[in-house]
Amino acid sequence: MFLSTVLSILGLGVIVYVLFTLAVYALPFFVAMTVGLYVYESDAGVLAAIVAAFLSGAATLILGQIAFATVRSTPIRLAIGAIYAIPAGVAGFHAIRGLSGIGSAGENWSLAFGSIGALVIGITAWVRVAALSGPEETPPTITTKRGENRTANDGQDLVRDR
Repeated sequence: MFLSTVLSILGLGVIVYVLFTLAVYALPFFVAMTVGLYVYESDAGVLAAIVAAFLSGAATLILGQIAFATVRSTPIRLAIGAIYAIPAGVAGFHAIRGLSGIGSAGENWSLAFGSIGALVIGITAWVRVAALSGPEETPPTITTKRGENRTANDGQDLVRDR
């Protein structure tokens, strides 16, 4: 009995870890599944559907990362992050609600846990999308002979010793 409880808790922990790890890929997965099913339903064949799904999902992820990394406008970056975080939040809501239903939680508690899970997983996906784009670039600094640190493009002339 004790071993089954411990293994159940470990299994639940692994499921939640996988959910948090894969949350950022909810939008590319959705796009890949949609394109793959469309190609399959158009009688192009299974191999063509798999290739189209893989390429469209990869393109969605890569283009999103490039857009998030290159665009410096804050509203556009917020929109790109939201495009990736909202599907992850929806997936998180349904996953946490399903897990809480397994634990025999009531309907209200199940909705509350699902809402909290959607918020947490959506925020996690947002942070991971920002992390996938790479670190912010900072301008190089120049140390003067007086020991002052200045950015290379701060518009001020460096004092030169004569």
